[in-house]
Amino acid sequence: MISHSAYTVEPWCLRETGLDLDVLAQSESVFALANGHIGWRGNLDEGEPHGLPGSYLNGVHELHPLPYAEAGYGYPESGETMVNVTDGKIIRLLVDDHPFDLRYGELGCHERVLDFRTGVLHRTAEWTSPGGRTVRITSERLVSLTQRAIAAIAYEIEPLDGPTHVAVQSELVANEQMPHEPGDPRVAAAVDAPLEPEEHFARGTGLRLVHRTRRSGQRVAAAADHVVEGPEGTTWSAESEPDVSRLTVTATLKRGERLRLVKFVGYGWSAERSLPAMHDQADAAVAAARSTGWEGLLAEQRAFLDHFWSCADVEVEGDAQIQQAVRFSLFHVLQAAARSEERAIPAKGLTGTGYDGHSFWDVESFVLPMLTFTAPRAVAPVLRWRHATLPAARDRAHTLGLAGAAFPWRTISGAECSAYWPAGTAAFHVNADIARAVARYVAATGDEEFERGPGLELLVHTARLWRSLGHHDPEGVFHIDGVTGPDEYSAIARDNLYTNLMARWNLMAAAEAVARHPDRAEELGVGEEEAAAWRDAAARTAVPYNEDLGVHEQSAGFTTFQHWDFANTSADQYPLLLHFPYFDLYRKQVVKQADLVLAMVTCPDDFTAEEKARNFAYYEALTVRDSSLSACCQAVMAAETGHMRLAYAYLGEAALMDLENLEHNTRDGLHIASLAGTWMALVAGLGGMRQHEDEDGVRRLGFAPRLPEALSGLRFTVLARGRRLRVDIRPQAVRYTLEEGEPLEILHHGKPVGLTAGPPVELPVPPLPVLPEPQQPVGRRPADRALTVPPAAADDGAAG
Repeated sequence: MISHSAYTVEPWCLRETGLDLDVLAQSESVFALANGHIGWRGNLDEGEPHGLPGSYLNGVHELHPLPYAEAGYGYPESGETMVNVTDGKIIRLLVDDHPFDLRYGELGCHERVLDFRTGVLHRTAEWTSPGGRTVRITSERLVSLTQRAIAAIAYEIEPLDGPTHVAVQSELVANEQMPHEPGDPRVAAAVDAPLEPEEHFARGTGLRLVHRTRRSGQRVAAAADHVVEGPEGTTWSAESEPDVSRLTVTATLKRGERLRLVKFVGYGWSAERSLPAMHDQADAAVAAARSTGWEGLLAEQRAFLDHFWSCADVEVEGDAQIQQAVRFSLFHVLQAAARSEERAIPAKGLTGTGYDGHSFWDVESFVLPMLTFTAPRAVAPVLRWRHATLPAARDRAHTLGLAGAAFPWRTISGAECSAYWPAGTAAFHVNADIARAVARYVAATGDEEFERGPGLELLVHTARLWRSLGHHDPEGVFHIDGVTGPDEYSAIARDNLYTNLMARWNLMAAAEAVARHPDRAEELGVGEEEAAAWRDAAARTAVPYNEDLGVHEQSAGFTTFQHWDFANTSADQYPLLLHFPYFDLYRKQVVKQADLVLAMVTCPDDFTAEEKARNFAYYEALTVRDSSLSACCQAVMAAETGHMRLAYAYLGEAALMDLENLEHNTRDGLHIASLAGTWMALVAGLGGMRQHEDEDGVRRLGFAPRLPEALSGLRFTVLARGRRLRVDIRPQAVRYTLEEGEPLEILHHGKPVGLTAGPPVELPVPPLPVLPEPQQPVGRRPADRALTVPPAAADDGAAG
């Protein structure tokens, strides 16, 4: 999108200056609005043309059977798919009986702007109908970040060439016809007409529909009310049917007159509450929003985002595209999480039905790190959702013959939804990813109440899983066999290094947590013997290492596998999973996404600098990046090992994943984890930020900043323990400013530095180590941004 002629590069917005129907579906994703509870794709107001209609409520899904050619014990029986709920976005326009449809008549101009500072999507169009009448249409749309059940639209029509009769139809529509796409496994399975009508209503300017999903039994209520402003003679009427509730407003407009409609839409859903309770809830939400008014909603939205940007903004000097992309990323990650309120964050957020709307381990490993240090209030609700699914995870562990909890690979409600058993059954690392997220949040916020409550339960039950899953060999070494790590081109391996290191950390963290809270440990049935067993397993966990090559192994024996034949793999055969059998991938040295590299990012103190450099070089030559989760991790490790040009290239790939549709599936929704990975590539990569833990268990933030030659500056803010720390990086020096909070000790390139509120502390950036440039598989080297960024980008990209 960003290189399309209709799109401009601006630091605080995404602007589309003309409509291209060939990229309409992608534009619907990038212009989506959400708040973690409601999601509206960036569909045109009139509903057509469209790529993928989309209105979503977090958690609302339909069930469908998971087919197996051969049944097997423990296979999940039912899948879950996020469904398109009642669409409240639609406002149709007729100009002298001609429907406003961009495929007919003459479109004079069309512009859409998503403003990251106000959270509002603006649209302006000038259109001449087939009958020769020209009108200007302007609309503004928001999904409220302060009133979680509310979305709203302000819609205005003005004739440009004389008296014009107009009719506006504002609708609530259920069971919209969905497009059917051929079978890329990443594309959500279509669910036709999932909503059964229970109630329809229209009176005055108010509308309401209530439906229930056919199999999952979730009740969905949508209500709307309107404020109509028009010239004398403006009239309106309302009507409803089971799947449509409609307000029709008519007026005759002279030149200079306008018809304005403000539409407030309220949503609610529940699997338990009655129909009267649900329609009352939706009506009440709309009444509150109407009382606030359109201008009030705008003011609340701006205030919310002003606070967010004061804590989260990242300023990039020297690359205008990256500057725009990182703010685009931050804005959309916030939208995915701000009001999730004990619901999952889907892999595509609420921007599309890609991956069936499922949540994966990447939420805890990619999304929550960014939110922990920029918007920590959004983190605890997501972890509380995981805690709420603990009974299902414990049942799953019991089914698998294990103790503790086995959290799902992919899910909406907490039940495992993967029919692909090497992931759905064997990707146990999700347990440790969740535990790590708990500890990261507690360390960054000091939320002891959370640690004593849901945090401790999550740590205990995940630790119990590891102790029952692994075993000690005759020499006492603790092994974890038959697991699948982050790399999906390897499966059912022995001692996957990422899994083992994360499990080791999980076991120790649980032992330390129960020692801090002995009363809670007793309530959970954790005695000294069990905690000692955790410590013993952690101390003896296997760490695969090839002495001859001097590198760690992704899993035991991995470096002895046959190498993939990259030289004879053509560019059109990527991603490999769509062109080669998994059996062939599993037994070769080829890596879909960063696995061991992710281990070095996540567990930085478990490797020496020399080991990181050797490991990174070895696995660079094997990693094909058929996953959107890979580039950001490689950016971080490239920066740490001194390969700044390569780090910059991977930063560009992560940042532009959706803006350039690099995975060719942005039409199905944005890659929320990759968007968060843009922050990771900048802050953890170029900024070198890590959470380090010393032998006494004290956690400190460390920074090791360095910039690629193309960038002249990088500034970001992080929140930690009630403190606000500003980091301002220049090519030769970095300034640390403690803007708020008590004194703080950090590490600068490994050396402790004390910070107090007041003037910044300026420190030099040490020179880069000189190392051979690592090689990538043939044809898989990332694009070199140093060769493609326009020279003027430095001035254009500076934050204002």
